[in-house]
Amino acid sequence: MVDAIISPLLEQLTSMTVEEAKEQVRLVTGVGKEAKKLTSNLRAIQAVLHDAEKRQVKEETVRLWLDQLRHACYDMEDVLGEWNTARLKLQIDGVDDHENDALVPKKKVCSFFPAASCFACKPIVLRRDIALKIKEINETLDDIAKQKDMFGFAVNVIKSNERADQRVPSISSIDESEIVGREKEKKELVNRLLCESSKEQKGPCIISLVGMGGIGKTTLAQFAYNNVDVKKKFEKRMWICVSELFDEFRIARAIIEALTGSASNFGEFQSLMQHIQECVQRKKFLLVLDDVWNEDYCKWEPFYHCLKDGLHESKILITTRKETVACIMGSTNIISINVLSEMGCWLVFEPLAFSGKSTVERENLEEIGREITRKCKGLPLAAKTIACLLRSKNTEKEWQNILESEIWEIEEVEKGLLAPLLLSYNELPPKIKQCFTYCAVFPKDYRIWKYKLIELWMAQGYLSEKGPKEMEDIGEEYFNTLASRSFFQDLERERDGKIYACKMHDIVHDFAQFLCMNECFALEIHSAENSFMRSFREKKVFHLMLTLHRGASVPISIWDNVKGLRSLLVKSDEYSWSIEVLRQLFDKLTCLRTLKLDGSVIIEIPTNIEKLLHLKYLNLSCQMEIERLPETLCELYNLERLNVDSCSNLRELPQGIGKLRKLMHLENDQTDSLRYLPVGIGELISLRRVSKLVVGGGYDKACSLGSLKKLNLLRQCRIRGLGDFSDVGEARRAELEKKKNLIELGLHFDHIRDGDEEQAGRRENEEDEDERLLEALGPPPNLKELRIHEYRGRRNVVPKNWVMSLTNLRVLHLRWCSNCEHLPPLGKLPSLEDLEILGMGSVKRVGNEFLGVERDTDGSSVIAFPKLKELRFWSMKELEEWDFVTAVKGEIRIMPRLSSLSIVYCPKLKALPDHLLQKTTLQRLSIFSCPILKKRCRKERGEDWPKIRHIPNILIL
Repeated sequence: MVDAIISPLLEQLTSMTVEEAKEQVRLVTGVGKEAKKLTSNLRAIQAVLHDAEKRQVKEETVRLWLDQLRHACYDMEDVLGEWNTARLKLQIDGVDDHENDALVPKKKVCSFFPAASCFACKPIVLRRDIALKIKEINETLDDIAKQKDMFGFAVNVIKSNERADQRVPSISSIDESEIVGREKEKKELVNRLLCESSKEQKGPCIISLVGMGGIGKTTLAQFAYNNVDVKKKFEKRMWICVSELFDEFRIARAIIEALTGSASNFGEFQSLMQHIQECVQRKKFLLVLDDVWNEDYCKWEPFYHCLKDGLHESKILITTRKETVACIMGSTNIISINVLSEMGCWLVFEPLAFSGKSTVERENLEEIGREITRKCKGLPLAAKTIACLLRSKNTEKEWQNILESEIWEIEEVEKGLLAPLLLSYNELPPKIKQCFTYCAVFPKDYRIWKYKLIELWMAQGYLSEKGPKEMEDIGEEYFNTLASRSFFQDLERERDGKIYACKMHDIVHDFAQFLCMNECFALEIHSAENSFMRSFREKKVFHLMLTLHRGASVPISIWDNVKGLRSLLVKSDEYSWSIEVLRQLFDKLTCLRTLKLDGSVIIEIPTNIEKLLHLKYLNLSCQMEIERLPETLCELYNLERLNVDSCSNLRELPQGIGKLRKLMHLENDQTDSLRYLPVGIGELISLRRVSKLVVGGGYDKACSLGSLKKLNLLRQCRIRGLGDFSDVGEARRAELEKKKNLIELGLHFDHIRDGDEEQAGRRENEEDEDERLLEALGPPPNLKELRIHEYRGRRNVVPKNWVMSLTNLRVLHLRWCSNCEHLPPLGKLPSLEDLEILGMGSVKRVGNEFLGVERDTDGSSVIAFPKLKELRFWSMKELEEWDFVTAVKGEIRIMPRLSSLSIVYCPKLKALPDHLLQKTTLQRLSIFSCPILKKRCRKERGEDWPKIRHIPNILIL
């Protein structure tokens, strides 16, 4: 995990040296030499990290060495952050942050530059204390580098044969009675091995057992391998232990030895493959590949091709910790092996823990034993390990101590319990290791929201952009990697299958805490007592989640114990932060990258917030009392995310917000008092998302539509206040049609102003001006989601040029466009999946114009709404007819994929189109507050009931 810190440091040092050279800046005397030495030390240490991290579990001294190294790296990150911030400030302000610093007198500035260029360049005056800090860190790294030689670490150059797992395959007979709590999985696995394969299938059928290490995949595979019926079915059976390194030569030789009974003498890989192919021809075989980690299809492909000549009844059984491996290897069946039930866990625990104990002892200890097995939460390895430990302990006190202890703190248990988790963890890339251990900041059994977690990872610098990929996309990949390896559980999914929330198993949480050496800490404070301060003794906490219950208090002295804190996540029940406590917090926690004050009450943000120069993520959401933010907030040059959602009394953002050039996300939803955004918004060239971009004339300091021109990285944007806006030329200057990264757009033709200002801002011909404004805006080329609200035009709610350009649009919501008399030709949108039309009270009829197909069509094959899955008509109070002309209906296909149809408050609608009701793809029909439709579709004597009775889910109210 330390490598994930060192690698970016080395990149930063190299980059800074190059940039300084470009700008012809000479560093303060000696810093160049120190930077070079620092780079050399880091590279030397980096070369032994692989071996050090493998040894840390067994060797406490190695763990302490890594801990010391990690802290030195954090200090280095802070110093380089200060350095880069000073340079960034100069670029934006044109002034050095410390040009009045007594340690660096202005009269010495020119001495840093070649005489010829002294007045031609912008000087960067670096503080001498930065140079001193670098020197101190170098001295620390010198000591650390010398210590590494004492451990005799192996340099990270590993030959393939040295990393190969040389475990001896063990496929001896398994006692079926020892496999407890797996009756369903045993039956399913054997049935799949014995079932007939499809004759159309080419090559052997591949079955995978997938689940975290230590939950019985190998044991299940061994049971099936030795099943009597399985033995009878297959002429040849092969069991190969693969493990972390997919060594093709070793695996090929093992297969040949299993097939022929003798070791292979072939030296070339191709000869091995040819021999395997000859051995399996016209044979019915079962090949088990146990503990597969390989994600490179190219390594597996030669084996698959040479095994294809076996009879089509042949099977390959894979056990793996990762579902991605199963998919890459072409599995046709995946069996997920999950945790045991409470009873299953007890059946693992009971015979081991009570072995050799008397009946009286069993009776006295059984209740405690059952509580211990509940703590194992279904992990058989945990149950087995603790049971083995308890076998030698006979008193209730000893058992109670085990119950009340944290599992990872128990030395005897630690080695057995952590082994399977370490196998999965050590295989992770360094950056993902960081992401995993950070999760230890949450309390146990905490519901983790995926997107919020990714935001926290971003703020700590764990995610870096790779080419066209955004950091959020990389974070999603990292999250999915951890979920696929069972580091997360209780996965909650959206309709499209994407995970949006999860939890960590308690034992996995303990494992993360063990790895991060308590750098991540969760603390609850229930009262005004200061006893919780003991929690910080002898701990170097960098990431803290603080839960403040009603009646709790936070003494100012707490910040003295955690000055190096990088994350402060506060959850509270209406805890009120005084300005004095916040001022002390900002003075002392100057290393913070993340500050989230959730559920707290804050009246005012102190001006000394500028001291948090490393801050990347500031979350002030739901602060009902804050009316404005200090201008000094704009000195946070590294800020990437500002969240002021639901700050209902916030009236304005700082005028200098344009200085926050790294800001990527401005979350300001439900800020009803926010009547404008500063004109500086147009300078936020890194901006990816703004929840509410308020435009409209009347404020000298307000941004306008033209402010969007430079924001070419924008991905999500909701524009508010278009009802007060009428400048078509300014709309064109926004150049929406050039925003190729914009995928989500909201256009709200609402009025933001109050009272007289609102009336002054209203336009004389709202209907015509809305139409002209929408035409002028132009459609972004890659838009996927579009929402248009309160449009006042009578036509063109989706202009013709938009319809022709929105080839990637998947979601379209049209709401409260009350003057529109006809629906646009939305059937032409080729990718549309979700359509909602709400509050279009002037529409009386829906016909062929909605499909986008003319009445006298030429008869060619046409599909209207080819991908539409969900359609909702809501609050269409004047809608009477919905049908398509018969002459057209037979010549085109309409909504062939529609699965959900909702009709809500359409009181005058007489009937639904017959062909929609009779669609075989329709899975859900909802009709609310539509009296005529309700009568036609009711189960008793409804004339349309025979047409809809096939639909699985019908709800009519």
